[in-house]
Amino acid sequence: MRVARVLTVAALMLGAAASPAVADSSPSASPSGDSAAPTSAGTSFRTATEIQQGQQATASASTGDYLYWQFPAEEQQRPTVRATVKLPTSQRSSAQTWQLDVYDGLRRRQACQYGAQTRTADRDASSVNLSCTLRTVRAWAEPWADDPLPGTYYIRLTVVGVGTADLGQPVNAEVRVDSKDIGGSAAVDGSLAEPLVPGIATRSEKSDSGTDSDTAALSKLRPDASGWWSDRWVWTGVGGILAALAGIGGYALTRGSGRPSRVPPGA
Repeated sequence: MRVARVLTVAALMLGAAASPAVADSSPSASPSGDSAAPTSAGTSFRTATEIQQGQQATASASTGDYLYWQFPAEEQQRPTVRATVKLPTSQRSSAQTWQLDVYDGLRRRQACQYGAQTRTADRDASSVNLSCTLRTVRAWAEPWADDPLPGTYYIRLTVVGVGTADLGQPVNAEVRVDSKDIGGSAAVDGSLAEPLVPGIATRSEKSDSGTDSDTAALSKLRPDASGWWSDRWVWTGVGGILAALAGIGGYALTRGSGRPSRVPPGA
């Protein structure tokens, strides 16, 4: 009976520990639901257009232009960047090859875990779709590592193979970024003091007193801090409870029927 009561209490503790994991795994609301999606793109890293995850950004450009956007990403996220380029079908003389590149806050090109990063559109194709799924963003990494870290990420979209006669033709581009929350399986022991959010570019803004002040152009894209909580805490507690149950069960099976008899053998 004592063992049964212990097992019942342990089962209740196990259910209570697992319940936060269910709540923590629910998808979060998109932060961009109230803001208007951008309708233009930058032409360099310094002028990259700011977008939030979940926004459908659009831009009109010419074939041969470099189009830049930037978005924030935080730890334990796996961002996926998708781009669609709508091409003119009546004036193209040859096939075109488009490429989608993603850079981190230090302007290091990040490898795509999977996705069609480069695609060739035939002469009569009306559009071309590209995608790039990054590796999971880590909270901390060695200085020599090329791992994705929390902060700002840049998107660059351009044509890398095109005939000279097709340069300058009008195109329309659509870009969207979505992330999957990987959770505690991607957590590491450590964190950056500050996210990789460059402040090289500045914009002039009017203060309340009427004077101009320069602020970092990328300051609004700081990712939200994830905090100290991780579902690793839940599964660590679950593992401890299972280990305790295994110990109790092993003791109950091996302790025998009680104290040995005091009667000597053969008496």
